[in-house]
Amino acid sequence: MRAKQQILDEALALADERGLAAVSMRAVARRLGLTSMALYPYVGTKDDLLDGLVDRLLAELLPAGAVPDGRQPGDWRERLRAVARAARALASAHPGAYPLLMDRPSATPDALRVVDLIYAALLDAGVPEPEIPRLERMLSTFVLGYATSEVNGRFAARHHGAEAAADQRELPAHQRLSRWLGGDVDWDAEFEADLRDLIHLIESIADRPRS
Repeated sequence: MRAKQQILDEALALADERGLAAVSMRAVARRLGLTSMALYPYVGTKDDLLDGLVDRLLAELLPAGAVPDGRQPGDWRERLRAVARAARALASAHPGAYPLLMDRPSATPDALRVVDLIYAALLDAGVPEPEIPRLERMLSTFVLGYATSEVNGRFAARHHGAEAAADQRELPAHQRLSRWLGGDVDWDAEFEADLRDLIHLIESIADRPRS
């Protein structure tokens, strides 16, 4: 098991240094002073290696204080915020590997544990059970998409492009919003505002009259 952990650690370091395109069985083996064939008994194929990286990343999201049934004490809102903030911080810590969380199915053991924590928080919020899978997907998509866009520069590039379009008077809606598009964005504040709006949405769904 220690050998597998070392392999995943080297693969993660390689992705962070040179991007996912650089991650191959041969490149990871070279960092360990091994042949690529020596990795297969521990991590299987390259697809298995990438799945292992997904699990390696998601393991960092599991709160240390989780109790055995996957539920945590405390307010459900703060628990959701904690998972969301941890996922965003993970993108900053591992920008090269983070896109894997968007690109690959998350059916690994630690992925399921993270999802279970979100399910538990939504149950505690009083969300009707049939609505919970949909809301979990919405929350996960928002957090992963926001964090990915932040670390890969998409937000900054889009913000700059909006300014240019508004200056060129090519798009009427951009012209109308130009005063709001020209300043610097506080990404921390925006993320917290988005979380607050999502939590309000969850509360409204939980408070709907049951049919």
